[in-house]
Amino acid sequence: MPESTHTLASRYAVAETHTLASRYAVAETCTRMAVHADRREWEQLRTLFADKVVLDYTSLNGGEPVRLTPREITDAWSGTLSGYDATQHLIANQLVTVEGDRAVCTASFQATHRLAAAHGASLWTLGGDYRWELVRNGDRWLIDTVVMTATWGDGNQALPVRAAG
Repeated sequence: MPESTHTLASRYAVAETHTLASRYAVAETCTRMAVHADRREWEQLRTLFADKVVLDYTSLNGGEPVRLTPREITDAWSGTLSGYDATQHLIANQLVTVEGDRAVCTASFQATHRLAAAHGASLWTLGGDYRWELVRNGDRWLIDTVVMTATWGDGNQALPVRAAG
């Protein structure tokens, strides 16, 4: 017996609701990466990552992408970001696609880094795009790839060296 139009519509509505919930969860996971990093919440940040994560910051630093554990990522970011008085990573224009247990989120970002400077500006701002790839793990989405593409920068470009020192 063919399904009724009502039954088909209900199935579509359930599937669409599930897709929207997944898309929201993916976008929130990516946003939390920025928020936890700025707040120096390293333990919470660590929970957002899969067991191994490809990090590609080559547009900023050169070199090759690396594959790291969540602890290696947060240890490195703690060492880098903790040298600043404050950072603010704004994530906007998130676009999410979900295919089964895999998802991709792309977004624009603006990252402002502040470090009081006796000489020169105390801010360094960087902008561009992020691309995250995520895998579903039970009812959670975990980041397994981060690609940051810096397209512009402004301010005191010597701050990263000072913050690392």
